[in-house]
Amino acid sequence: MSRIGKNPVVITEGVTVDVKGGVVVVKGKLGELTQEIKDITVKVEDGKVVLERPSELKDHKAKHGLYRALIANMIEGVSKGYTKELELVGVGYRASSQGQKLELALGFSHNIVMSIAPEVKIETISDKGKNPIVKLTSSDKQLVGQVAAKIRSYRKPEPYKGKGIKFVGEVLRRKAGKSA
Repeated sequence: MSRIGKNPVVITEGVTVDVKGGVVVVKGKLGELTQEIKDITVKVEDGKVVLERPSELKDHKAKHGLYRALIANMIEGVSKGYTKELELVGVGYRASSQGQKLELALGFSHNIVMSIAPEVKIETISDKGKNPIVKLTSSDKQLVGQVAAKIRSYRKPEPYKGKGIKFVGEVLRRKAGKSA
């Protein structure tokens, strides 16, 4: 039995969960999320979401825990939301946003202009003497992570000086330079 899958998901206040034809729809104060579910039965019983699998096949066991985690993330997302913060470490690295466009100056010969999905709210914080921070907020955990990973991929932090785009709070494994 999947340890994660057999735990019921508690539905928080102000959130509604509907199951129709293999699609779970979660609505809350921050929006609405949908997830298609295959092979697993989903039931909403007295304020809890319960998932059951038809057999002990390896595929069914894997999906049991996966879908339970996805539904739990959806419920938390529409009630609280998710935030990722990226820090730009390096001389001359800058970030600015106008609406859903993010402009990054990362030491290349040109600035990188990136259009962000409308579901993700973007905010840039630039204080004097501190590294610029890009803050992403959304109800969809998967989408926030994907956008953050895309931004980070433009200039991953390097191990010698630590320059690049890193998550706030991320610990980098540093290496010693040349020994003279």
